[in-house]
Amino acid sequence: MSAASNAAPLAFITGASSGIGQALARAYVQRGWRVALVARRLDALQAWSLAQGWRADQALCLQADVRRDDEILAAAQDCLSRWGVPDVVVGNAGISVGVDLSLAEDLPVLRDLYETNVLGLAATFQPFIAPMVARGHGTLVGVASVAAARGLPGHAGYCGTKAAVVQMCETLRGELRPHGVQVVTVAPGYVDTPLTAHNDYPMPFLMTPDAFAARAVRAIDRGTRFTVIPWPMGVVYRVLKALPTAWFDAVVGSQKHRKKRRRADGQ
Repeated sequence: MSAASNAAPLAFITGASSGIGQALARAYVQRGWRVALVARRLDALQAWSLAQGWRADQALCLQADVRRDDEILAAAQDCLSRWGVPDVVVGNAGISVGVDLSLAEDLPVLRDLYETNVLGLAATFQPFIAPMVARGHGTLVGVASVAAARGLPGHAGYCGTKAAVVQMCETLRGELRPHGVQVVTVAPGYVDTPLTAHNDYPMPFLMTPDAFAARAVRAIDRGTRFTVIPWPMGVVYRVLKALPTAWFDAVVGSQKHRKKRRRADGQ
């Protein structure tokens, strides 16, 4: 199918100016899809899209900070009015930063994590739910993390928000499946992006963004309800979930408390 055709399928992707978002955009355009790309930094997004050699009828660049309802709702409306209802909406925008709940100054950090990773995902999905239901098909994709499995020292905010993503998507899946709308949760392991660039600990099964995107797109195509990428990290996820609480507490209690102070984001 020609990407120039108005009938070409459409993917709406947040956090599209770096990492996983860019890789997903490349994967979809290579398949002949159109992409509506959302990021806080519109100039960087436009420059990157231009560098890919994409035409104006292949990529639509939109500015929005998912923490601001008015901005993400306006970007969604722009997409709907210009290109119609997307076939796939990927809520990828997210941040990772360590939180120490004993520090009052970290409470705004925690709020920022929830506003971006959880409320931002809800605001990304909301404008497309009714149009997808009316049409009778579509796919919403929430990008979670292996960190959703259990709470890890120093990462109360990140683990909590990604667990919330998993539960939110699970709730939506039950609500929307009778109407023909699929909800897919993708949980990355370690992917070589700005989000992981400054990690000071081993990252097993580290993937390139393009390798991750190729597997994620296949899972989205299949309508896989929940998938961890790569599969060995899926084993880790299941083991973490299955560990008795006392065993898990003993393991994490012996680990060094690492607090990532630098904000990294997928926007």
